[in-house]
Amino acid sequence: MTKEWIKVFFAAFFEVFWVIGLKHADGPWEWTGTAIAIAISFYALIAAGNKLPVGTVYAVFVGLGTAGTVLSEILFFGEPIKAAKLVLILVLLIGVIGLKLVTDETEGERS
Repeated sequence: MTKEWIKVFFAAFFEVFWVIGLKHADGPWEWTGTAIAIAISFYALIAAGNKLPVGTVYAVFVGLGTAGTVLSEILFFGEPIKAAKLVLILVLLIGVIGLKLVTDETEGERS
């Protein structure tokens, strides 16, 4: 795994925080944390997109962020666990992993 893919995973990790922040933030400290998470997330996403194919980077970012957000809601905020939801997250992650595996990492550098 290259340094650029680590940036994508880092961006997706912080995406989970800002998405949860958009839903649950009540006070100025939570909103400040949400804004910081947005800035970190998009900075890492843009940095990775400079070297990797943007379409694949964005798909992986959104897929991992979505899976992380749904799992966080289940684990930390009492969202009901539904088998269908877990199966669909698994399918989403399989698609994300598949996109990463078939992406030529030099493709983004040519543009």
